Amino acid sequence: MEEIEARFKMKIVSARFVLYFLFCLFAMLSALVSVQTYADVFGSSNDREMRVVPVSALPLEGRETLRLIKQGGPFLYTRDGVIFSNFEKRLPKRKRGYYHEFTVKTPGIRNRGARRIVCGQPVECYYSADHYQTFQRIVE
Repeated sequence: MEEIEARFKMKIVSARFVLYFLFCLFAMLSALVSVQTYADVFGSSNDREMRVVPVSALPLEGRETLRLIKQGGPFLYTRDGVIFSNFEKRLPKRKRGYYHEFTVKTPGIRNRGARRIVCGQPVECYYSADHYQTFQRIVE
């Protein structure tokens, strides 16, 4: 009889452990979903967290591109002014079509290179020297 009671108690302990494990797993998954939802709503990089760069610290070609953006062109590359979709979510989240990208010429390179300025309207511009891997908010 004692052996049966011991086995029964062991099964209860095992069932409690399984329920506790499942509860912890559910709590962790809920936390991950909450974090992902927050990142989707607010973007993974917020303006408050982003490094800033004054216009005067941009490379000469970047200052020239910014001048062209403000005057509406003409631009050197046919892809300048196309919609930047922010797939990487490195800029603050906005509606599709808000951001447009422009090439910052890189001396010594025949193609478009990696440097870009991405702007939204009203004028809110960001500089990337590494093809959208990192951004700096441009301040006047």
